[in-house]
Amino acid sequence: MTLLENFTPLSSFSGGLLIGLAATLLLLFNGRIAGISGIMSGLISPGKGEIFWRLVFLLGLVLGALLVKAVIPDSIKIREGFPYGLLAIGGFLVGFGTRMANGCTSGHAVCGIARLSKRSIAATLTFIVSGMMTVYLLRHLIGLSV
Repeated sequence: MTLLENFTPLSSFSGGLLIGLAATLLLLFNGRIAGISGIMSGLISPGKGEIFWRLVFLLGLVLGALLVKAVIPDSIKIREGFPYGLLAIGGFLVGFGTRMANGCTSGHAVCGIARLSKRSIAATLTFIVSGMMTVYLLRHLIGLSV
């Protein structure tokens, strides 16, 4: 495997622009931060008038992925053979970390850093370092290949 085997600058740049645009539009027109964990948790205990926009935003995430898959079939590949137990543990840890950090990467990294939030900068650095350590642990110490 070469170092730049999965280097996709055009799709990465385009995706980043769309994420930034969505976050900006949500903040401009709705006064809300596009943090997915906050949007999801707001569905669990919604305030008045809070359900519709949250559902539309989350539905847009799913429909957007389905649209890309329909237009460019090879763009999204379902990964098979990954241990379900490890996926469950990972999902639990992500949810736990999201609650501890008062938000997820989309809220802190995309929106918080743009607002120069010190808490978001610290949280994003923690996410990045934790991800790097996890990859190192799984690939190099445990030997799990992807």
